[in-house]
Amino acid sequence: MRSYAAVVERDLSTGLYVGYVPGFPGAHSQGETLDELNENLREVIAMLLEDGEPSLEAEFVGIQTVLITG
Repeated sequence: MRSYAAVVERDLSTGLYVGYVPGFPGAHSQGETLDELNENLREVIAMLLEDGEPSLEAEFVGIQTVLITG
């Protein structure tokens, strides 16, 4: 079993959840719910892995809060 970290955002104009795996070309999808997005991402990643393990271009590290004063 492999795991990949996905960045997830919610498009405010459509209400859809949009996700992508950083550094994994083509590994992106969307869904009306987080569960649907997760399933769609699993399907996309599985299809991409049919060509072999990718050479990732970047690695997800985390998120960071930036405070602006003034």
